[in-house]
Amino acid sequence: MIEANYLVIGSGIAGLTFSVKIAEKFPGRNVVIVTKANEDESNTKYAQGGVAVVLNKEKDSFKKHIEDTLIAGDGLCDKEVVEMVVKEGPDRFEELMLWGANFDVDSSGEFDLGKEGGHSEYRVVHHKDITGFEIERALLKRAHQLSNITILPHHFAIDLVTNHHVKDLQSEDIACFGAYVFDQETGTIFTIKANSTLLASGGIGCVYGHTTNPIIATGDGIAMAYRAKAHIEDMEFVQFHPTALYQVKGESSFLISEAVRGFGAYLRNKKGHRFMLDHDERAELASRDIVSQSIDSELKKSGDSHVYLDCTHLDMEAFKNHFPNIYNKCLEHHIKIETDWIPVVPASHYLCGGINVDKNGKTTIANLFACGECTRTGLHGANRLASNSLLEALVYAHNIYKYHSANEYKSANVVIPDWNDEGTVIEKEHILLQHNLKQLQALMRDYVGIVRSNKRLKRAIKHLDLIYSEVEELYKESKITASLCELRNMVNVSHLIVTQSLERKENKGGYFNIDNVKK
Repeated sequence: MIEANYLVIGSGIAGLTFSVKIAEKFPGRNVVIVTKANEDESNTKYAQGGVAVVLNKEKDSFKKHIEDTLIAGDGLCDKEVVEMVVKEGPDRFEELMLWGANFDVDSSGEFDLGKEGGHSEYRVVHHKDITGFEIERALLKRAHQLSNITILPHHFAIDLVTNHHVKDLQSEDIACFGAYVFDQETGTIFTIKANSTLLASGGIGCVYGHTTNPIIATGDGIAMAYRAKAHIEDMEFVQFHPTALYQVKGESSFLISEAVRGFGAYLRNKKGHRFMLDHDERAELASRDIVSQSIDSELKKSGDSHVYLDCTHLDMEAFKNHFPNIYNKCLEHHIKIETDWIPVVPASHYLCGGINVDKNGKTTIANLFACGECTRTGLHGANRLASNSLLEALVYAHNIYKYHSANEYKSANVVIPDWNDEGTVIEKEHILLQHNLKQLQALMRDYVGIVRSNKRLKRAIKHLDLIYSEVEELYKESKITASLCELRNMVNVSHLIVTQSLERKENKGGYFNIDNVKK
């Protein structure tokens, strides 16, 4: 068993920001970061766009950023939270630079601000088109300089330790005492007992198969919190990125940033028709939900597998300078954007809902906090405004840090039993896992995609129940593997998305159900 003052599950911007701050403040306390892949593998690393932050008060204002966020959230944002996040943005951004993150400047030395769908002004700070990668690099570098931070890569958190694991605990209120963790390299399972635990475990993109997220985005933190009986909300609001590079084999897709449309690219169907003009007066610069739904309806009408992003009319030198990564990735796929259109398709990108937290990142379980994409803070409402997510992670990590600075969490006097896997065997039939995974992803794409219906959602529940019982049986009989745990987590997350979709009787933001359309 390892004992920690703070256990952090996840090593993206949310988990690392909190860890660095708390470790700097309390050199005598230890922080243990558990992350299931390499330490730098997270959704943060793949965030291309940037951080939305008001830096130019002459052209922009907090009021405009707040307004844009509220419009995207379609009436479901918590206005107080939106104001807090937007107004704290500049201070948190400054800290990132102090930790050594670099952002692009123009010829006059001012920040080169980008504009993305849904923003009324240029306010997105970026590092070329690999902003997240740059932030992750700077945060990891700082984390390694702090001797009281231990990072455990290739360690998978299986479940949170709560009351029902602990013997003789006479308390009605659910509390978290740490987690059971699987060391993927040695195959052993051990306990990390923590005074306070932070879930910073990222998104759920892989539930859909076609996703802009890395293959690790399987909703582990949300599923663990759900099994521990934390309150989970707004799971129906899955944001699909309108323009992922279309690849015949599917799986994790390369993201063609929103900023490319901000730069002036057009969306066209196979016939060359610029169809966004038929759907919204803002055309390609409409918010993500509208662009994704428009593409979805074009594809359903035509039966095509993808549409195209046309950049051929743009200033190519400026394009290459601004989007070198995207330009080169297209070349790798034999797409020369000077003359070729880029084949694109919507892919699951970001979850607006998640574990319910207050302004201090507190969940409904004592000693358990959550931050970043795995949470539902009230900032995004029914649809996230582009580049508000890195900002949210920075602000909430800071709030959780401030809360911990003012409130010391003592070690609980509880005895946590070791993980018991008696009677389990090593599963030789990997085909069962793969089969269920592929079935689950196809089910979510076909029945619970961009445009939903009650009939499809009800059918999805029936199919999900079958997958659930097979996966639970495997879980009880088999020795733990990361892929088995991930599949179990994805089944939980899918169940939450489907049931919460059925509960929503009004279309909002990123949620569209044809049965909710007023006849």
